[in-house]
Amino acid sequence: MTDSSGIAGGSDAAGGGRRPPWNRRRRLLRWIGLGLALLVLLGTAAGWWLYNKLDGNITEDTSAAAELERYERERPAHLATGAQNILLIGSDSRSGKGNAGYGEDKGTQRSDTTILLHLPQDRRSATAVSIPRDLMTDIPSCLQPDGSRTAASFAQFNWAFEWGGAACTIRTVEKLTGIRIDHHMVIDFSGFKRMVDAVGGVEVCLKEPVDDVQAKLKLPAGLQTLRGEQALGFVRARHSLGNGSDTERMERQQQFLGSLVKKVQSNGVLLNPTRLYPLLDAATSSLTTDPGLASLRNMYELVRGVRGIPTHRITFLTVPRRPYAPNPNRDELVEPDAERLFRQLREDEPVTVTPPEPSTSAAARAPGTAAPTPAATTTDANPEGNSAGEGTPPPSAPIPTFTGTTAGNTGCR
Repeated sequence: MTDSSGIAGGSDAAGGGRRPPWNRRRRLLRWIGLGLALLVLLGTAAGWWLYNKLDGNITEDTSAAAELERYERERPAHLATGAQNILLIGSDSRSGKGNAGYGEDKGTQRSDTTILLHLPQDRRSATAVSIPRDLMTDIPSCLQPDGSRTAASFAQFNWAFEWGGAACTIRTVEKLTGIRIDHHMVIDFSGFKRMVDAVGGVEVCLKEPVDDVQAKLKLPAGLQTLRGEQALGFVRARHSLGNGSDTERMERQQQFLGSLVKKVQSNGVLLNPTRLYPLLDAATSSLTTDPGLASLRNMYELVRGVRGIPTHRITFLTVPRRPYAPNPNRDELVEPDAERLFRQLREDEPVTVTPPEPSTSAAARAPGTAAPTPAATTTDANPEGNSAGEGTPPPSAPIPTFTGTTAGNTGCR
């Protein structure tokens, strides 16, 4: 037997390797194809399982949706197409897994923290406005868990959540601000801690050492990374940390949230599946939301729309207020400053903030009292110094500037 070159013994005699029979190669390709198909199938099944797990974690607040629907006619109208207003509520409920350690569950809850988050139509900025828990305001008649209704009253703001949950709080905020609330989220103690731990802790700047048994904090001054219980103590402590005012606590909460935003953006959490999944699992299993956000897809669309906002354009401030005259341990709005802020949010206009003056810092306030927010100032309407008739005319109304900070200014300074 010769090969094509005339060498006896064929290709083996010429030093070449014998090719596997065609049937063997075909079987090998078939097994490789089946293996790849199996991997794709397993990957798809795992992805579907993870998606459904996260999607099923979210608690849908159908009772609040039904109550808001009942009062639809009295709710504010949308004035800015495409903008969204989301009410973030931190509940101090002792019910639920992991919350019993903070006190006896008496079947009631109040809103430890309430923040109105405004996302403009262009999604190039975000404004987070803290509403003081001690603000005196009109609370409408609300449906209670036992089916009865409260009487409309003038009372402390955080009583709204205790009396009628998220729906009552939303209606109170809408009555106070004239701003339509599109969505809401409620998170409890345990959920907050899990979210902080999921991102590996959050850095905060302590101006002085802290040794606070009640808040479970013992830390030196300077830049610190807080996790779980420490983070919760930092944002919740009031009478035992700092000067004891709710003002200072809201400032700490704003500082913490700004640092959390920086952490999530800087270490690639939103683009790294190994970091994103623990955060999503912690967040979705800890949230109660309106039906419009009660799915992983809708939550993702919300996050995707804001993940690219620069930290210096994420603004934090507190609604302008001062001590309530009949009781200085409560707050009241400062007008017309508060209405200017609410109008800008309603009409989707930018909100400008400047750091507080040293004279209005927490250290200068009397302990146990709510501090007044300085009146809104205005930017220079004619920065180039042009006189009337020269160059571009100044705008008809200057843009108000409020006291606040941004997510880009939360470190030690």
